[in-house]
Amino acid sequence: MGTHATHIVWDWNGTLFHDTDAVMGATNAAFAELNLPPITLERYRELYCVPVPRFYERLLGRLPTDAEWLVMDEAFHRHYAAHRPACRLAEGAERLLESWQQAGRSQSILSLYGHDELIPLVRGFGIEARFVRVDGRTGPSGGSKSEHMVRHLAALAAGPSGNGGAARVDPGRTVVIGDAVDDALAARHAGAHAVLYTGGSHSRASLAAAGVPVVDTLAEAVEVAEEIAA
Repeated sequence: MGTHATHIVWDWNGTLFHDTDAVMGATNAAFAELNLPPITLERYRELYCVPVPRFYERLLGRLPTDAEWLVMDEAFHRHYAAHRPACRLAEGAERLLESWQQAGRSQSILSLYGHDELIPLVRGFGIEARFVRVDGRTGPSGGSKSEHMVRHLAALAAGPSGNGGAARVDPGRTVVIGDAVDDALAARHAGAHAVLYTGGSHSRASLAAAGVPVVDTLAEAVEVAEEIAA
């Protein structure tokens, strides 16, 4: 494989991994600990943004202090870990990943989920071999994906790596598929394209503001990815 084929960078949470119920359960459980009222999924999708402290600013009317952010972040991740085992891959995801790989194309994962937690989770679903690279967040949580995306694509552009020994990836022929506006911003920052999926953290209206294609299924996302990076 040369550098002329479309490469897909998949987001994990809310995209390949359908964890909406876990996110909402963890969010409201954390809110209860902080004496905040629960939030509906619709409201969450209207307000959610990255960096995550800005999401809390929209809820609280002010940015949380550093101490408050640490409490909120710890509470969310503790409750999320309890809800996560009930979550599964998004509908049709396994078939799409298999088909893309069997067509001789490459794909990878870049997530803001902690790297040490992400790897065994991907492996547990039996899909690790579908990807030439799987990168989770290293360092503190709460930030943007942009610099992570630059590093991810730089590693892919450097040459063969990961499962299958895929050849170098060209950012200009790369499409990021994710569920958040930050995925589109990160793609643009790294010189790649993006397609946004409505099945995760954002409302369609908020995704549309990113100025990239917005779709309702992962199958549509793959179809659009093929077209825009052709």
